[in-house]
Amino acid sequence: MTTVFWTELALLLPACLYAGWSDAFERRISNWLCLLTVAAGLIVAVVTGGVAELGSHALHSAAALVIGMVLFRFGMVGGGDAKFYAACAAWFAWPDAPRLLLAVSISGLVLFVAWFTIRRIMRKPVRAKSENNFDKLPYGIAIATGAVIVALA
Repeated sequence: MTTVFWTELALLLPACLYAGWSDAFERRISNWLCLLTVAAGLIVAVVTGGVAELGSHALHSAAALVIGMVLFRFGMVGGGDAKFYAACAAWFAWPDAPRLLLAVSISGLVLFVAWFTIRRIMRKPVRAKSENNFDKLPYGIAIATGAVIVALA
């Protein structure tokens, strides 16, 4: 474990912790957090790998944002989730895209099973559509968890 690794983790981990907490308790992930996360990820890419590495990280982030916004348009994910995933993608080069997607997906599955189980124990209905934000799955937790898992791997 190098100094660069610990520096990267010291920047990414607080953003992920705050995003997870914010999504769990407020059901929103702030734009400023997404902007800081993407900026830090791209800066770290330049510092560790130069301009060539910046392009790979920026491509991953841009592709994630476009796909996320399409999913948001069709109501499949929240806007904050789409932006935060793209911000986390800025921390990883394009070849790492499948690893990040897999880690976030598995984290999301674990989160869903836990969330569903807790809601059933509390006898709260699970609805496909709800006006109450707190009836919705806080997927930012899964995004943050997946990003940290890939950063640690």
